[in-house]
Amino acid sequence: MMKNLIFILLVLGTLLFHACEEPERIAGFEDAEQFSMYDYIRNNEEKFSSFLSIIEAGGIDITLSAYNPEEKGYTLFLPDNDAVQRFIDNTEQISSLNDILNDADYTAAFSRYHVVNVGIHTKDFPFGAFSKPTLSGDYLTVSFNIETDTSYYKINNQAAVIYPNIEVSNGYIHLIQTALQPITLTSYQWLEENPNYSVFKEAVDLTGLRSIIDFNIKDDESRLAVTMLIESNAVFRQNGINSVTDLANFISPDDENYTDSKNQLYNFVAYHTLTGSLFIDDFEDQATNYNTFSEVPLNINGIGIDLAINKGKQVFDTIVYQGDTTFIDYIGVLYDDSNVLTQSGAIHFIDRVMTQQSPSRARQDFQFFEEPYINELRKEPGYYLIEDPELLYHMEWSGADLYFVEMDENSMAWGNDYLEITGDFEISYVIPKIVQGKYEFYLRADAFSSDNALVEVFIDGSKVGGLVDLSKGGNSNSPFQNILLGTVEFSKYETHKVEIKPVIPGRLLWDALRFQPI
Repeated sequence: MMKNLIFILLVLGTLLFHACEEPERIAGFEDAEQFSMYDYIRNNEEKFSSFLSIIEAGGIDITLSAYNPEEKGYTLFLPDNDAVQRFIDNTEQISSLNDILNDADYTAAFSRYHVVNVGIHTKDFPFGAFSKPTLSGDYLTVSFNIETDTSYYKINNQAAVIYPNIEVSNGYIHLIQTALQPITLTSYQWLEENPNYSVFKEAVDLTGLRSIIDFNIKDDESRLAVTMLIESNAVFRQNGINSVTDLANFISPDDENYTDSKNQLYNFVAYHTLTGSLFIDDFEDQATNYNTFSEVPLNINGIGIDLAINKGKQVFDTIVYQGDTTFIDYIGVLYDDSNVLTQSGAIHFIDRVMTQQSPSRARQDFQFFEEPYINELRKEPGYYLIEDPELLYHMEWSGADLYFVEMDENSMAWGNDYLEITGDFEISYVIPKIVQGKYEFYLRADAFSSDNALVEVFIDGSKVGGLVDLSKGGNSNSPFQNILLGTVEFSKYETHKVEIKPVIPGRLLWDALRFQPI
């Protein structure tokens, strides 16, 4: 895939760039096992005195002197004095280092924001968000930038990594070009701050959809983050659209009731907003539909050379070269600019005007990502009792306790997690909307234990298939199995309720549901 090619080129560029350089060494500390992140900064105090004063005032000097008790190491994105000054110069509210140091709460958050709670070498950098949060509880993102004579990683689309992979006793240090600006804008505020996206921002205002992208996920645990795919003003201009009035006339020429959920402009904006926070690497290696805030889902194919949005729905361009004709029949993603992180989720940028298209069926897997509470539990391995049923919005259960289990990376479960319930239980899950049509319906669950139940599965009150004996079918190497229950046919694009009830009580380790078009 193009993303993988970019990654390979970037890694090669990085290796070539540093091929003639020895890893940084500190006088008196020839063995990396003998000094910590704090030792590294202290022994280079002349270069890092500003950030040294910040971490000491922020109270993480002891943390950076010790091993991580939860994970294997830390990752420190370390700004030198010039990088801290660059941050100060570009931040309106701050005019000096003392402005940072004199605000105890800000200093604590700022210092912790630069430390990811696991040690990560650049070879393991994602093309999206890091799997673990920073010590401030936030997530950082990575993008790959390739230019004519150089290639580099960029953190939060803000700070280039100028010297990577300094290994110390408690993790990895990566030197960055500027200190990181904590995420302070919602997705809507980001649009306000970036005039190159004014047409789309004004369309948000015109349709009254500001509320779906103007919130801080930390302030409302009941809300899922959102992902936006948006066009720049330059992309609109390529289609003769120079203002929000032009866009409204192009999308909804016969209906000016733009705040109506049936209006075409309303649905145009809503179609650009996906439920859940998704980064570039989340789209890779699968072709599926993603639920939007509009009346139809959006299809993204990440299996081919490039991420392809609504592939085959429109022909945008025809390229003829040496007798060969290539049709550009999809909307692409501008990778270098994407993976923008806001308080509301993620923003990515697309290269063509994206109008609603009739949805096609695609394989759909459901793993309870619609539940914000479960998503929080996913952050750390553990065996969690869900004590309050009101914490879940799409699931109900009775007759037994419900647990969420987050495993280590070597688990056989998808995503290394599953739900567990044992006894004479009943449990239901309202899945997101799925495009109408006929599907094979699979239950993915542990099927290799005499402790497991014999169950029946229902969709919208109707039983699918026969009895499912979860004590047979798996093996010790792969206890979780995709169990074909039968076929289902949906007549509308809508949500559906899946229920599991035991005929013989026992244990259910529920990993996922799958709907495969036929």
